[in-house]
Amino acid sequence: MISNNKRLINNNWWFKQKEDKEYNEVNLPHTNVELPYNYFDEKSYQIITNYKRDIYVENKEKRVFIQFDGVMTSFNFYVNDKFAGEYKGGYTPKFIEITKLINYGEKNSIYLEVDSSEREDIPPFGHVIDYLTYGGVYRDVYLYEVSQCFIENAFYDYKVSDIKNGHVELTPKVLINNKGEAGEYLLNFTLKHKDNSEEKINFTQVVEVEKASKWYYLEEIPLENIKLWDIENPNLYEVKLELFLGKEAKENCKLDESTETLGFRHLKIEGKGLYINGNKVKIRGLNRHQAFPYSGYAMPARAQRKDAEILKFELGLNTVRSSHYPASPYFLNRCDEIGLLVLEEIPGWQHVSSDEAWRNQVLDDVESMILRDFNHPSIITWGVRINESGDDDELYTKTNDLARRLDASRPTSGIRCYENSHLLEDIYTMNDFIHDGGEQVLRTRKQVTGLDKEVPYLVTEFCGHIFPTKRFDNEERLVEHALRHGRVQSESAKSQEHLGAIGWCAFDYNTHFDFGSGDRICYHGVMDMFRIPKFASYIYSSQKEPSQGVVLGPLTYWTRGERNKGEVFPIYICTNCDSVEVVLEGKTVWIFRRDENTLDNKLSGLKYPPIKIEASSGEWGYSWNEVEFKGFLDNKQVAVKKYSKNPVLKDLSVTIDDKCLKGEEVDTTRVVVKAVDQCENLLPFISGFISVETEGDINVVGPKQVALIGGCIGFWIKTKGKLSNKTAKINIKSSFGIEKTLEVELVK
Repeated sequence: MISNNKRLINNNWWFKQKEDKEYNEVNLPHTNVELPYNYFDEKSYQIITNYKRDIYVENKEKRVFIQFDGVMTSFNFYVNDKFAGEYKGGYTPKFIEITKLINYGEKNSIYLEVDSSEREDIPPFGHVIDYLTYGGVYRDVYLYEVSQCFIENAFYDYKVSDIKNGHVELTPKVLINNKGEAGEYLLNFTLKHKDNSEEKINFTQVVEVEKASKWYYLEEIPLENIKLWDIENPNLYEVKLELFLGKEAKENCKLDESTETLGFRHLKIEGKGLYINGNKVKIRGLNRHQAFPYSGYAMPARAQRKDAEILKFELGLNTVRSSHYPASPYFLNRCDEIGLLVLEEIPGWQHVSSDEAWRNQVLDDVESMILRDFNHPSIITWGVRINESGDDDELYTKTNDLARRLDASRPTSGIRCYENSHLLEDIYTMNDFIHDGGEQVLRTRKQVTGLDKEVPYLVTEFCGHIFPTKRFDNEERLVEHALRHGRVQSESAKSQEHLGAIGWCAFDYNTHFDFGSGDRICYHGVMDMFRIPKFASYIYSSQKEPSQGVVLGPLTYWTRGERNKGEVFPIYICTNCDSVEVVLEGKTVWIFRRDENTLDNKLSGLKYPPIKIEASSGEWGYSWNEVEFKGFLDNKQVAVKKYSKNPVLKDLSVTIDDKCLKGEEVDTTRVVVKAVDQCENLLPFISGFISVETEGDINVVGPKQVALIGGCIGFWIKTKGKLSNKTAKINIKSSFGIEKTLEVELVK
């Protein structure tokens, strides 16, 4: 539902596991079991739990709905001890009308029985899957009080007829839910740019509304001088849609209103490439799981938005795949705002069931995904095939037909992992893991598709399980991990037959015992679960334009004993600088420019290939030197990275993503603690731990005492949903005797 007549009811819930006698007070989003970081039994959260809360509704003229944005995996819902509805799926909203069960002006009890087990009648289950589906009410819950006739949904379909002059034909399609009188109703549109421009566009239309829930196609609205949305200029507009009884927009006749954010862009995908507003875009992306340590899926808006920012601004990506399920609305909203393209797909992993209920659920997932996310300009394709599943023409003909019927403006895609699959979608998408360090980096389009004709072709996974790499692995493995990502992205960039490549994956994630490293973690990310970078992240971040941030990332710890034979060179410098100066013991020894002498041919397709430093590090047993790598742009020094010849612990580097949080709802932010030497470099093999205590209305997510992993660790703090003080403190003590304190501001 998109009506503005709603309120968030995330606070003041009561929760218990089925066998418990007592309830505990909780706020949402909530995970049913707070898990360890690793080495846990995934069965521990696959349980039955109960949630309850009281609600109050005063106005007897209102219809009342509850919206659950995400409950894993299924539930039965009761109001005042009477059955109100059920849900299966976990990733898309469920709207339930409870009008007839409400006692107006009195306390009403709402109750959920949540089943978080892996039920074989619900995708992605039925076989093994390489990710966890943590239990609980892990997204928002809303209470709607609406008129007898209200706006249930709206698709703002459009065509860009003139890219240069911003001419757009907007054709809204509005779902009106009416249990009031049939007759004439007025819809009023107001459109304005989200930069707070005073210029507005208004449009009204009278519609004959039946007594039912029905879609209404409205007249074409011509728009001129529209600022189009793209990845560099993500222009957004706000549209307010008002519903009035009768033919006039009288305030006392207003029944409902909704406010949506829109972006207008011309999208074309063909065999030759992806074009946005006529400009060719080569996809460079990573897959993302929405999993976090300890809390699983149950992380609030700020954490979801931050992930999008990490992908776009830290890693310099232009695309993310929401593997393997619809993403958080907050994540998608932020993708819209910052210009990050999205491939969104239905839940699933390899297995396709013959069970009719399971297959019907797949169709429900396609429909609910598109109904929820149609208006996001960042979404460029719908993934309507179970990830890496075999051909099932009967099922996938239906999913494609359904997606095209609901949304003719976007192409469909379907991810597979084998050659010569039947192409029922508009884009042939393939998980190509051919590169194992050898000569072949990517398959050709014809090799994969088996087709002689030119079709759009996108690589949706690579690397991953072929070369899992822990952030605390030895340097040689970390370097090779980075180079493999670089080689594939380079080959993709050079290819005229690939739309691009989306690597597996952005962040490490918890998984079942069937996969991962035996500790319930897949170390496939270019960052770890705390979003702390591995070397491979520098391959991506260094592709940013220098104007978006200078990057100088040497793929080395600068220590003679870390690589085989005591060697240090070659060193790859991931940078968007023009040249790198190497300074040993204060003296300039070499200057390396990005040219044919410093390029690895397999990385040459990157816009800013790493500069490869080939030199002598001296023989084993000779004295060691400190080094500085200085980055230059247009003969001007813009960055420096210095390494000590004798690193020792100097300090704890403590950073926090946000110092101001909302106190009256569950809000969160991340803290990263690093043990650093006298050059402020991470000490990757130091052992030790930190203890975290909080003051005020905040808590630590997970344990309060944690060991450093690879010299550092991250944790999240979250607010308690109340605001008794305007400040809170995070006190960090370490086994090294170093203490740090952070102060956080809490606001309404």
